[in-house]
Amino acid sequence: MARYTGADCRRCRREKMKLFLKGSKCDGPKCPFESRPFPPGQHGRGRPKETEYLLQLREKQKARRIYGVLERQFAGYYEEAVAKPGKTGEELLRILESRLDNVVYRAGLASSRDMARQLVKHGHILVNGKKVDIPSYRLREHDIVQVREKSRELTPFQIAQGLAGSKTVPAWLEFIPSEFKVLVHSLPARQVIDTQVQEQLIVELYSK
Repeated sequence: MARYTGADCRRCRREKMKLFLKGSKCDGPKCPFESRPFPPGQHGRGRPKETEYLLQLREKQKARRIYGVLERQFAGYYEEAVAKPGKTGEELLRILESRLDNVVYRAGLASSRDMARQLVKHGHILVNGKKVDIPSYRLREHDIVQVREKSRELTPFQIAQGLAGSKTVPAWLEFIPSEFKVLVHSLPARQVIDTQVQEQLIVELYSK
């Protein structure tokens, strides 16, 4: 499957905000965005005319990069959101939040979505007792996500267990550190999704 192989920090600079793609590095002084908070490239310091289309495009790119989704898959999620009865933008974010790699990250089992994706692909995660190695696997209400017993001694999971309580877990999830278990109580409403994205701009872009 195709994936982005460039520098993550360039993506943050391109969007002019921290996307928290590198875990703890993003909170430290070594984060490149701290010293160069402008888009990469020869003309990064310039001020291009921010047209309506450009604002909409940048918002879509921002959402894709935060969740680590490629263009075709993102477009597919949008089409699915359109077919649902609720507000399209909110349904789109709910779909992205329900991905297995995102839930592993949100629960604190990984320091970034990239790490969560890797942990899932390497077969360390169970869903309702069965191994799932597809990061885009969609979780549903009342699903149970758990670390495979043989994997619990691995460093990332030991760190996650030790840091349990220091990271805020969304209200729609519950992390039980002693069992390396995450309970999905419900799918999130828009007001509890803290992703800094103006989803209406994405809807306007795709609606043209």
